[in-house]
Amino acid sequence: MEFLFLKDDFIKLGQALKAAGLVESGVEAKFAVQDGLVQVNGVTETQRGKKLVDGDIVTFEGQTIQIKCP
Repeated sequence: MEFLFLKDDFIKLGQALKAAGLVESGVEAKFAVQDGLVQVNGVTETQRGKKLVDGDIVTFEGQTIQIKCP
């Protein structure tokens, strides 16, 4: 599991996928989320604007990241 360290209290799901390098573009993130390929805390998430907070775990294509906030 990798960690994504943030400066703010939250990050949106689409932005997190891109920041972590799991997708190359915002458009790719949009389609991955819309197609139900992304899980947040073990539940399929279809809203790319979902706010992720400290401790949330995102899984996409066998890769997992955990959100770490200040």
